[in-house]
Amino acid sequence: MPYDATLVEKRDYSLTGPSATLAIERGLASADWYHSEVPRKQMKDLMQRRDGPAIRDTLIWFALLGLTAWGGIQFWGSWWCVPFWAAYGVLYGSACDSRWHECGHGTAFRTGWMNDVVYHIASFMVMRNPVSWRWSHARHHTDTIIVGRDAEIAFMHPVSILLNVLHFIGVVDIWQWLKVLLRNAVGNLSPDERNYIPEAEAGKAIFWARVHVAIYAVTLAAAIYWRTILPFMLIGGPRIYGAWHMFLTGMIQHGGLAEDVLDHRLNSRTCLMNPISRWIYWNMNYHVEHHMFPMVPYHALPRLHALIKGDLPAPCPSIPAAFAEMVPAILRQRHEKGYFLRKTLPPTARPYREDLHQTVPDRDGLKE
Repeated sequence: MPYDATLVEKRDYSLTGPSATLAIERGLASADWYHSEVPRKQMKDLMQRRDGPAIRDTLIWFALLGLTAWGGIQFWGSWWCVPFWAAYGVLYGSACDSRWHECGHGTAFRTGWMNDVVYHIASFMVMRNPVSWRWSHARHHTDTIIVGRDAEIAFMHPVSILLNVLHFIGVVDIWQWLKVLLRNAVGNLSPDERNYIPEAEAGKAIFWARVHVAIYAVTLAAAIYWRTILPFMLIGGPRIYGAWHMFLTGMIQHGGLAEDVLDHRLNSRTCLMNPISRWIYWNMNYHVEHHMFPMVPYHALPRLHALIKGDLPAPCPSIPAAFAEMVPAILRQRHEKGYFLRKTLPPTARPYREDLHQTVPDRDGLKE
């Protein structure tokens, strides 16, 4: 990529500014994306929704939350409570993100109400308005890392290293999203929120923000009444001390990769992980595959990866390897305008789709 010795100016990432207009003019909004070819019969099998895997994983999740919370309360006041709270924090403050994500797609369970119940619980845990974030994430998939269209771009150029480090302890993040919930609760939706939330859904977004704020108010009242922080160790607090795994895995999804392209192989990263992180993350480490085919349930993503890996860049072999690849690219983006890490494709892959008018197999990426 061409080198620009001047410092990178901050881009306009709002959804109502000049970048949004430019994205539409360039044909980047709601565009046709590149998809790897998958035989139609195999894709239908991969897209089959099942209750079993998600019921199993959700029951394990709730059981572990209950067990670790019990241990934290039982040993409260001694050092023995620390490992219980550490585990509870990750189960609450990090595992909630992947559950929110998959149930928001409606693919975790086959039964709709199960998706909705877990989605609302996980949305509360991760401190996201369940209505606005459902629509925000739909936009994220329609216009992935398209500046001026995607409200979920984590690395805005030039990237703030300090801010991203602070995310690992959740302090800045929890304050940011608490302010959003409070603003929504008083009936105020931002211009960006109104850009992707249908007008008919605005009232629901305000209602659920009020529900979330009311729960936090009751938690605060309980802490004051009993003169202990224990209520916040159970509710809200884990979003601070247990969010590190969510950011550890979430940062590598798109960090250091391309903006304003229509090929997920250029803007998303697949990373192989240990079994525990994969369970916490619900297989979202297969992130290129997920963005290409978002209706494939989390439990089928390893099979999808095996099927199309010949058309994808080699996955990072581990989380440390992903950071070793990502961090230098992010640092370079701070002073080199337009730079992104362009990973090598295997000889069996189709070339990257870097021309907006380049044809793709078909809209679904399927073949007979």
